[in-house]
Amino acid sequence: MTGVGPGPDPRPQLSPGSGAPQVAGWVCTDCGHPLALPAPWCPICRGKLADALWGPAGQVWSSTVLRVPLPGRTPPMVLVYVDLDNGPRVLGHVANARVERLHAGARVALTGASPEGDLLFDTE
Repeated sequence: MTGVGPGPDPRPQLSPGSGAPQVAGWVCTDCGHPLALPAPWCPICRGKLADALWGPAGQVWSSTVLRVPLPGRTPPMVLVYVDLDNGPRVLGHVANARVERLHAGARVALTGASPEGDLLFDTE
């Protein structure tokens, strides 16, 4: 089969601008719903989407420690779902070497992206 590939990276992307790292995304112009992944219209009200930037700060919604080896990754890894301030919920990795999970409600800040393209967060 030709022309079959992995396609575009499905993860949220950092804004290419300078300054503090931010996630490039969208916001519904009708209901204000934030998105970090592309969509043709708002998944809540089908309204139009406008470009937006989210972060760098947010609050941990949930986290876990992944101790299973994955290709290109060395365990243990702390994964976090973060509710970006006034923005969407995104999945990322904890940037520092700690191996305990973060508690819900902990404040974190986006520090950038890993060489693999994963969002990186650290405690504030």
